[in-house]
Amino acid sequence: MALRIIFMGTPDFSVPTLRALCEAGHEITCVYTQPPRAAGRRGLSEVKSPVHQAAELLGLQVRTPVNFKQDEDREAFLALDADVAVVVAYGLILPEAILSGTRLGAYNGHASLLPRWRGAAPIQRAIMAGDAETGMMIMRMDKGLDTGPVAMTEKVAIGENMTAGDLHDRLMLKGAKLMAEAMQKLEDGDLTLTPQAQDGVTYAKKIVKGETRIDFSRPAAEVHNHIRGLAPFPGAWTEMPAGRRAERVKVHESRIGNGEGPAGAVLDGDPLTIACGTGAVCLTRLQKAGGKVLSADDFLRGNPLAAGTVFV
Repeated sequence: MALRIIFMGTPDFSVPTLRALCEAGHEITCVYTQPPRAAGRRGLSEVKSPVHQAAELLGLQVRTPVNFKQDEDREAFLALDADVAVVVAYGLILPEAILSGTRLGAYNGHASLLPRWRGAAPIQRAIMAGDAETGMMIMRMDKGLDTGPVAMTEKVAIGENMTAGDLHDRLMLKGAKLMAEAMQKLEDGDLTLTPQAQDGVTYAKKIVKGETRIDFSRPAAEVHNHIRGLAPFPGAWTEMPAGRRAERVKVHESRIGNGEGPAGAVLDGDPLTIACGTGAVCLTRLQKAGGKVLSADDFLRGNPLAAGTVFV
C-alpha cells in the first residue's frame, strides 16, 4: 500500500525527489514550497519556485505559507492526515507541530555526511574545505539543526576540479533515488535509524557576499577550493586593471598551476596563471560583468594581460 506523503521543497535540487516519489506510486497529498519571489529588473513579476512549477505539471496541490506560525497553517497541515513528510531543501525551519504532524514523522534528504556540514550550504562548504568526499543522507528530523538519526547514506567522491554545480547535480540525482528507497523501506516497516556520531560536528553556514572575493594571498589549494566551491553561484570574483579603473571578473573554473610570484600577479606560462600566497592557480573559465562565460584563451583575446599584471 502506497504512503500518503506531504512533500516539502523549493529549489531545483528538490525536484527529482518529488518526481521519484510520484513514479514510485506514492500519493503526494500536498506539496509545500516557498512563496513566489519577485523577479525581473524591477521586481515587478513573481516567479514560482522550481518545485512549485513541477508540482503543477504533476497536477498536485501546492501550498506556500510564509512560515508555520499561524494556527490555520498548522491545522491545514495536520488535516492532510498524511503518513509521512519528505523534506528536501525546503528553506524554512519547521516547528515541532509539523515535524510530528504525520503518522511516521518527517524525513529529510541532506547533502552531506552528517554530522559534518549540518546547515544551509553543505555542498559549497565541503568543496571550500577541500573535502575528498561527501554524500547524501536520509534522516528522520527532530527539533535540532540536522541532528536527527540517519536512515540511509550514499557517499560521493569530490574530484579535485569538481565545482559546487557539478556536485549539486550528482547529489540531486543520488538523493532522489535514495529517498525513494528509504520510503519503500519505511512502507515495508524495514527502515533502520542510527543516531548520529557525537564527534566531527561542523556547520555549513549560509554563503554571504562578503566572502566571495578571491584572496590570492592564500595558498593555491585554498584559492582553487574557494573558486570551485562558489561556482556557478554566487561565484568567486576578483578585479583586474582596465585602464585607470578596476573591472570585476567572476571566475567559474580553475585548476592548480605552476609557478611562484607576488600574490595576484599574472605569471609566464599557461594562460592566466595567477600567483598565490604559495603556488599558483590557472583561471580557466571567466566572465566579465554583463558578458559571456569564456575560456582563458578566449578571455585573453579580448583582454590581453601581460605577465606581472596584478589581480586584486
